[in-house]
Order: sequence, then C-alpha cells, then structure tokens
Amino acid sequence: MRRILSFILLVTLCSREVQADERPNIVLMLSDDQGWDGLSVPMHPDVPASKGQHFYTPNLERLAARGMRFSNAYSPAPVCSPTRISLQTGKSPAQLHWTKAAPAETGQKLIEPRLIKSLASSETTIGELLRGAGYTTAHYGKWHIGGGGPGEHGYDEHDGDTGNEQAFKFHDPNPVDIFGMAQRAEEFMQKSMKAGKPFYIQLSWNALHASENANKATLATYQSKLSSENEKRITTAAITEDLDTGVGKVIDSIDRLGLAKNTIIIYMSDNGSGGGGGGGQGGGKRAGLRGGKGGVWEGGIRVPFIIAGPTIEANSWSHTPIVGYDLLPTFCHWARIDRSKLPARIEGGSIAEIVRNGGVGSVQRANEGLVFHFPHYQGEGGPQSSIRIGDWKLIHFYEDGRDELYNLKEDLSERKNLAQQATSQAQELHQQLEKYLAQVDAQFPMKNPDFNSDKPPEPRKRGGKNNKAPARPEKSKP
Repeated sequence: MRRILSFILLVTLCSREVQADERPNIVLMLSDDQGWDGLSVPMHPDVPASKGQHFYTPNLERLAARGMRFSNAYSPAPVCSPTRISLQTGKSPAQLHWTKAAPAETGQKLIEPRLIKSLASSETTIGELLRGAGYTTAHYGKWHIGGGGPGEHGYDEHDGDTGNEQAFKFHDPNPVDIFGMAQRAEEFMQKSMKAGKPFYIQLSWNALHASENANKATLATYQSKLSSENEKRITTAAITEDLDTGVGKVIDSIDRLGLAKNTIIIYMSDNGSGGGGGGGQGGGKRAGLRGGKGGVWEGGIRVPFIIAGPTIEANSWSHTPIVGYDLLPTFCHWARIDRSKLPARIEGGSIAEIVRNGGVGSVQRANEGLVFHFPHYQGEGGPQSSIRIGDWKLIHFYEDGRDELYNLKEDLSERKNLAQQATSQAQELHQQLEKYLAQVDAQFPMKNPDFNSDKPPEPRKRGGKNNKAPARPEKSKP
C-alpha cells in the first residue's frame, strides 16, 4: 500500500509539472501611434477603409492568416502613456488618474486636471503576476510610465525606464531599435527554454516614432512610390514596413525554436492616429473613422488587434468589443492564476473564452460598456468622455456640456448625431457615464476664472515634466 501511495504521489507531482510546462508563452507586441487603418491587413471584413492604402505589412498579414482579428478592439486611451499603464494594471486611465501624456494646455476655457504620472509601487502589474506564477518576464522598448522602470515592476530583463527619446537613438541598419529588440527577444526565449520556464515578453516598439530613421533602402522605395505625398506620409509608410520586418523576425524566432505550438502572439497599437496632431499616418476620413490621437472619436481609440496561437482558429474574426485592459485578466487566465489573486478594482475581463470559441461571446467586466475619459485639450472638441454599450456610443463634451449619440453599426464614421432623435437612449448612456466616472473617482476639467476669449491659448507644449495644473473650486462634470 505504501508503494502504491508513493507511486500515486509521484504521478500527481509529475502531472502538475507537465501542466505547468503546458502553460502558454505569451508575446505582446505594442506599436506606437498606429491607426486602425495602419496595416495592409484589413481590420474589418466589410470595411475596405480598415486597410491602409500605402502600407505593406506582409508579416502581419501572415500573423492574421494564422490567427484572429478583432474588428472592435480599443486602446484604453487615445494617447500613449495612459494606455501603457492601463495595460500593466488592468485598470482604466480614469481610475488611475493618468489620462494624458502631453503637458496640459493653458489659456483654455477649462483647466485640465492634475495627473499622477508614474506607475506606483502599490500597483500590481502583469509582469509581477506572471513572474509570481513562474514565468520569466521581459519588457523591451518604450516603457514611458516611470516608476523606476520595468525592473521595479516585475520584469527580469528590460531596456530601462525609456521614453520617446529611445526611438531617435537608432538608425539604419537598426531603425528605432526594431531589429535589436527582436534579437533580444529571441535570446530571452532561448534562455527561458533552457530554464524550462514559460515566458512573457512585451515588445513595446518605438515605431512609429522617429519615422525619418527608417532604413535608407526602405525610405528610397517609398520616396519613389509615394512621390506625390508629403514627407511625413512617406517616412511613416517606410517605418511601418521596417516595423513589420521586425515583427516577422519575432515570428520566425518562435517558429525556428519550435515554440509555435505553445506560444500566443498578440499585436496591437497604443492609440489611434491621424487628427489631433499625433505622429500618425492618415486616420480620419481615410480610415473611415472620425478623429484621431487625442480624442475619443473612433479614430483615436479603435486600433488594430491580431492574436495567433496554437488553439486559435486560422484567419478568423471576432466582432466583440474589447479593450487593452482586458489583457491582464486574459494573461492570468492562460497562466492559471486564480482570479482571487488578481488585484482589487481591476476593470478588464478575460477574452480567453472568446478566442477559444472562434471569436464568439462577450467579455465579463466589472462595469457595463466601455468608457474612454479624456478631460483634456489635444484633439477635436476639447475635453471629452465617451461610453459605448452595444452598438450605441455617446460622447460628452465638457466645454459646452453637449452630448452626441451615434449608432456604430449603422454609422461607423460618426457623422449622424442621433442625440435629438433617440433621446431616451442618450439619457440612459449619459447616466451610465456619470455613474461610472463617479465610481472610479475620475478627475474632471475645471472652469478657468481667468479665461479670456479674446486671447488665443498658448501653443501646446511637447515634452517637459511640469504637467500640473492649479486646482480650481468649480468642476465641469458630465
């Protein structure tokens, strides 16, 4: 009997070890300022404009053919840093009180709220959760959320507390460090394999920043091909192809090392692009979407999203709305981390079952719908928030207090405001928006007592560390 019990115990322990080994590796690739129409891969099967006119991304086409595209994928914010901290924590930028990347504008009708521009040590990140579950973890590229850098937040290997400046350091033959990052990722995979551990790698590409640093040969191709376009469009198309080449190197490394059978690859962007002055490649009407970086129109928040892995149906689609902060609970699901161990007040829900079920299903989150809170000046319309529930989307503008309502199924480009026709729907969404923002203790813009309508606002500053706005007593709530 003792021998039998010992044998059963040995089998059980071996079984557990096999299960741990079977947990998937996860590779998240995050591009910068790449719009919904920023690839040569369409992001919606019925919307031709969801595919870029001038871009060539054959490796992302290959990834899409191997996996699933989400046509209704959103970044947590219409700008970069709030999205990045949201991805790490599973919480919305509104809850984290970090809703803008650039410094506040002055001289406007409203004063932008103060921000907490650093990842606090009290927050639990994807890196910490996965490392605690036995994963090796790495973050390469743009961090841009402070807090001491990735090494202070759960990452075994990383490039440091980097920001946009990282992009400008690297030129041909390693434009914006694309190929260097891909190489470091492969080396990390090899070390993880030798250690017998699953890995999580986040590749936060510096592209599309410093697009003028694209490889000379790639630039020459697009200067010839797009001779009638302006220089920014030419360099953006070039860096987009260089980025795609880097993506291809990562995919090839996974295949060459025999890891494809147990590795999930995700590709998405940190925000939409186009209008709002962002570094993007067109956006707006060209994408079939209104607006761009710095605004909560679809052009600023809807992003490309491709996922591929061993159990994911090839060349498949999901039209379920998802958002970047869904990734933390999703990764924890794949890593078999019990939900009771997830941080309090996370807002995302796992998309694992949707992926497993061929793209069908819904995401179970703490709050109904998706809210995007941008109480700042940068894009069209000034400070604003939006809420999407089902096909309905309401946008609230803080300067004049108006609401606009759109049915995204019928009007993806948000041109037909239905707020006066569907008044009950508009009121319900407005109430839901107010309820959510109060629940997460969101910050709001405040009336500027010194506003002078005859004096134009100062030009928006770029960079800098002093982003605090003075407190004022009267808030402009929805």
